[in-house]
Formats: sequence, structure tokens, C-alpha cells
Amino acid sequence: MRALRIALLGVFLTLTLTAASASAKGTATVIHFQSEGLPALEAQLGHHEVHALTFHPSPAPGHVHVSMNDGKHYTVIYSASEQEHLIVLARANGARYAVATVKTKPAKATHHTLRYIAAGIVLVVIVVVVAVLLVDRRRKLSEPSP
Repeated sequence: MRALRIALLGVFLTLTLTAASASAKGTATVIHFQSEGLPALEAQLGHHEVHALTFHPSPAPGHVHVSMNDGKHYTVIYSASEQEHLIVLARANGARYAVATVKTKPAKATHHTLRYIAAGIVLVVIVVVVAVLLVDRRRKLSEPSP
């Protein structure tokens, strides 16, 4: 009976791990962008084959990520002067577009945090040294002198 329970538990755990790994593989989708030229992008916009555009203007020269209606993805290099032209084409042909911006994080004041940590360590060391000195002094006072 015990061997049957262990076998059933093993089968259950195997099925659970298999299902978990299968669901994890489904969520980690990696998109591979293929290089493409600007004239090809303009032609695809004219034929309404483009689903969405994401412009990345910096660092120069910029690049645009193109998502096609058939599921393919392309990267196109463009200059800053061509961005407005591409946005006008995207609007005219019903493709969504977005312009990515770089978000700068405010610098943390880590030097203050480190000062507080250092001050706390020094305070703990001082308390330990004082406690050791007081215990040693009381021990010496309580010992009978020879």
C-alpha cells in the first residue's frame, strides 16, 4: 500500500512539474527583429501591411521597430529628419505608432544611507566595548585579592 502511494505521488509531481514548465515556456516569448530598409517600410505602409511602429530616436541614428499584420517583426534605421514623414505615413494608413523616450531615474542619496549604517556599526562597537570593560571590572572587583 505504501509503495502505491509513493508511486501515485511521483506521478502527480511529474505531471505538475511538466504542466508548470509548459506554462512557463508559453509566457517567455522572445521577438526577433530582422533588418529591413526604409523604402521597404514605406511600401509596406502603403499596402496597409504594418500593424504598429515604435520609434527609438536616440541614440542617433534612430531605429523603428515594425510589427507586421502577419506576425513578422522588423527593425529599420532612420535619421531624425525622417521620423515625422514616417509618422504621417503611419497615421494615413491606420498603423499605430509610439515614440519611446528614455526615462532617467533620479540619483539616490546613498552617501547618507551609508553614513547611517556606519554610525550604527560604530555605536554597536562602542556599546560592546563598554559592556566588556564593565563586566571585566566587576569580575576583578569581586575576586578576592591574594
